[in-house]
Parts: sequence; structure tokens; C-alpha cells
Amino acid sequence: MSGYWFRLRDRIALAAGLVIPFLVALALVPFRTDLSATNEALILVVAIVAVAAMGSRPAGALAALSAAAWFDFFLTRPYQQFAIADGDEVQTAVLLLVVGLTVSQLAVRARRLQAVVVTDSAHLSSLQGTARLVEDGSSPEAVVEYVRRELVGLLGLRGCRFEYGTLMGHLPRLEHGGGLWLRGPGRITEYATWPDGETELRVLGGGHYYGRFLLAPFPGRPLASEEARLVAVALAAQAGAALDTAGLSHRG
Repeated sequence: MSGYWFRLRDRIALAAGLVIPFLVALALVPFRTDLSATNEALILVVAIVAVAAMGSRPAGALAALSAAAWFDFFLTRPYQQFAIADGDEVQTAVLLLVVGLTVSQLAVRARRLQAVVVTDSAHLSSLQGTARLVEDGSSPEAVVEYVRRELVGLLGLRGCRFEYGTLMGHLPRLEHGGGLWLRGPGRITEYATWPDGETELRVLGGGHYYGRFLLAPFPGRPLASEEARLVAVALAAQAGAALDTAGLSHRG
């Protein structure tokens, strides 16, 4: 997902943090004499969790503040005023705010942990796919092609190609530690975003250089996560091992 869509999603979540508790509190107005303040607060907590589950921590916190404010305004006496006459309802409003803030943060954390699990599973699947090809005796070309396709999705690239046995040009390099560097005489640059043009990811096997993946990113976009970059390096190493096992010619 691009940075634009992440920003758009966060803005929508912030708007929802303001609007959804308001709408829920407004919907409870016809039932405010039948429901206890505790039940009304619990319903608003559900709304807070819904916002937090799709948004960020600021969105969850905003939803909790909004829920407490509209609980006060619509559901406690005197109605349609930001004032509470009953001491028990004051306590309920404070608890709503505290519980809402806590639960919203837990919901955001749970969503992020789920995303990490999904991402880790995808990374493991990429590595296992390459290992299966090697174990099944697939040609080194097939392994290289598999890794090439995986790199496109893993790093969010426009494209990727493999170049055998040559080191023409002086390109930024994705290195073994996951960093992206351009090293030259009198100039060493580390990148936090993808540079213009191609980036190389070298492929070695058995101490020999066999070629490089030439990564074509979307210029100016943030780099993929460090974990994704390390997986990319591991995939390139698997391709190098396949090429070395096949005994193809190399250039040191």
C-alpha cells in the first residue's frame, strides 16, 4: 500500500473518531431513559474499538474523547449541555474516557500484531518457496526467476531484472545488513528512500559473484521495512547458492 493510501486511511480514521461516537450517542437518545448509564457507556466503548481497529492510536484516542463528550452532552442530565449533575454519571463518564483510551490502544496494538504475523508468514513463504525449488532440483534459472518475482512484491518495486556476471556502472546497492548505500571515491551515501534509477542486489554463491538483481523502485518512496530488505538479501543468497550448485560460470 502506498504512502498516499496510508495517509488517506489515517485521515478517514480521524474523521471517524469524531463522527462515529457522535452518531452512536445520538442514536441512543430515544433510549436514554430506559438504558443505564453503564450500558450506554459500554455501547460507546464498542464504537471506540471499531474506530481504533481500523485506524491509528490518535484516531482511537480521539474516539475516546469524542465518546466521553457526547455521552455527557446527550445522555446525562442536564441534557444538551456539557455538564453532569449526577455524581454516579460523572464517575461513569470518567471511566468511559479511561476505558475507551485503554481499549483503543489495545485494539490498535492487536491490529498491528496481526499485520506483523501476516507479514512474517509471507516472508517465510517466500524463503520456503525458493528452498523447495532448490530441493526439487529446479534449474538455477527457475530459482532466479522465482526470486525476481518475489522481490517485486516484497520490496514494492515497479520491476526487477537479473543481470548475469557483470558489474557495469556504479549503482546504489542493497547490502547484506539491509542498508541501501552508494559507495564511491570520496562519496558514501545511505538512503532512507528509494533513489532514482536502478538499485543493485548482488548475488554470490560459494564466495563467487554470479550476477545481480537490478531493482526498479518507485523513486522517492520510503524503503521497504528492514525485515523485508533482509529477506530480500536472503532470497538473493538462495539464488546464489542455486547458481553455485549448478556450477555455472562466474566472475569473481
